[in-house]
Amino acid sequence: MRFAWIESLMFSLLIAAAIPAFAADEGKDADSAQDKDKDKKKDEKPIPPEKTAVSHGSVDIGGHAVRYTATAGNVLIREDKEDKPEASVFYVAYTADDAKGSNRPVTFFYNGGPGSSSVWLHMGSLAPVRVESASASATAPPPYHLVPNRYSLIDKSDLVFIDAVGTGFSTPVGKAKGKDFWGVDEDLTAFAKAITRYVTINQRWNSPKFLFGESYGTTRSAGLVDKLQGQGMAFNGVVLLSSILNYAANSPGLDQNYIGSLPTFAAIAWYHDKVPNKPASMEAFVNEARAFATGEYAAGLARGQSLTPAEEDALATKLSRYTGLTPSYLKEANLRVSQSRFRKELLRDERRTVGRYDARYEGIDLDAAGENPEYDASDTAIAGAFTAAFNNYVEGTLKWQSDVPYKTTSFDIIRAWDWKHEQPGSRFPQRVPYVAGDLARAMRENPRLHVMSANGYFDLATPFFATEFDLGHMQLDPSLRKNLEFVYYPSGHMVYLNVDALAKFKADLSAFYDQAQSG
Repeated sequence: MRFAWIESLMFSLLIAAAIPAFAADEGKDADSAQDKDKDKKKDEKPIPPEKTAVSHGSVDIGGHAVRYTATAGNVLIREDKEDKPEASVFYVAYTADDAKGSNRPVTFFYNGGPGSSSVWLHMGSLAPVRVESASASATAPPPYHLVPNRYSLIDKSDLVFIDAVGTGFSTPVGKAKGKDFWGVDEDLTAFAKAITRYVTINQRWNSPKFLFGESYGTTRSAGLVDKLQGQGMAFNGVVLLSSILNYAANSPGLDQNYIGSLPTFAAIAWYHDKVPNKPASMEAFVNEARAFATGEYAAGLARGQSLTPAEEDALATKLSRYTGLTPSYLKEANLRVSQSRFRKELLRDERRTVGRYDARYEGIDLDAAGENPEYDASDTAIAGAFTAAFNNYVEGTLKWQSDVPYKTTSFDIIRAWDWKHEQPGSRFPQRVPYVAGDLARAMRENPRLHVMSANGYFDLATPFFATEFDLGHMQLDPSLRKNLEFVYYPSGHMVYLNVDALAKFKADLSAFYDQAQSG
């Protein structure tokens, strides 16, 4: 017991010595937490305010001057859990000055990819201005010319061109990342929010509304019209330009892709004079190819390897007429020619390839003996003109200032894309999207929804016959089938690159808009 005070003193000294150590550890933890917060804040992108840049212009359409206001701007869309901004979505809107009011139609435009901005539709099709480009040949280097577009749709509707998140000037903000938007259903949600925001702040809820998508933009439109109508926003019409509505058709082991491509092969072979005893009418020849594709050709492919050599020879001979390829080559390909092989083989004897987006365009490969084209001549022919023209236009005319470059196309997006889709009525997500079912439900629930399918005969990216198959298998009630129409043009994926086709396209759209608004 006499040593107890010594033990007590030693214990007190130990505690006193330990206190600074504990305090130091707590300080380290606090510093670490602060560092983590700083790192998190560094990862957060700044949230810009919603702003607009306004300019004015005029375009002559049908002998009448249409004055319009051009508005470049952004809307902020918010995530659902915390209601915080998650993306800034860039748009350019054109509104007619002499037809203001909530009852004027408004059309929302977007391209596809996924990973493409709206620059192609914006600069080439129906806006009040368009870039001059050479049809079926490479556009000359700069200077490029942006000219008034006498085929603009501004006389029928206000126009809003929207860039998907990660393209153009549209970007994630705050804590959001690109992957939050890069997927079939994630993209639908983002566009639904952006359109709803635009409609709200511009008081357009009572306006007749249209969706206009090109390429993957048609995938988006089919899902988007169903989604927005389910949220209470009804639409008058949907324009599907160069459609792809069923990605499963391209799955290995299926023959539908070859059947769907054949009438396009026929149109291209006809255009390039590779058809023996070439018929005078391309349309009549394409109709022959349609019948052959769904008849003898489909039946022959369904037989698989049970075809006899004689049957294979006969089928190859008939297939040769519609493709311009030799029977021997077709037999080597097992009567199944991919689009890439067709593009390389059709003009091989001329050391030329044909374009994917528009097979009227011809390319020159380094290796003429290769298996596949080295590039797409229909893409490179216009990419420089469209990119340069828009960058000059958005800053010079639209007066939109940005400290980041405009992303025409983002390949990071398509590499990261989540292709799963929850189709209406399905218990499990699809691994690849089929959206014709979404569109069919939208048409059933809104019996006055009108749909126009616009197609280019020379489009290998989204063959018109494949579109006919998808839209023709929506199992629409007979009363609804009159609301679906097809139009065709002697052009490619971007039908507006052929100015004559653009003129007819505008006329067809004018009639479609009138019909869709009359009910």
